[in-house]
Amino acid sequence: MEIKSLVEEIAKALVDIPDEVKVHEVAGEHATVLELKVAQSDLGKIIGKQGRTARSIRTLLGACGMKLDRRYTLEILE
Repeated sequence: MEIKSLVEEIAKALVDIPDEVKVHEVAGEHATVLELKVAQSDLGKIIGKQGRTARSIRTLLGACGMKLDRRYTLEILE
């Protein structure tokens, strides 16, 4: 499964308005930045209490990156 679609599916499962979920991939030489945009009302659901949900998604990206020998960074856009 592609990493971009993985993040998209996770985000859609967490939010109330899944149609508003957009993931933009910015690929560099050794790292890829995934920009996640959700509806303003769903921002709290993606970040979670004290950033736990966002940290968990970033941990998954780190594990995937180890296997694929690539760094992935998640940016949550407002």
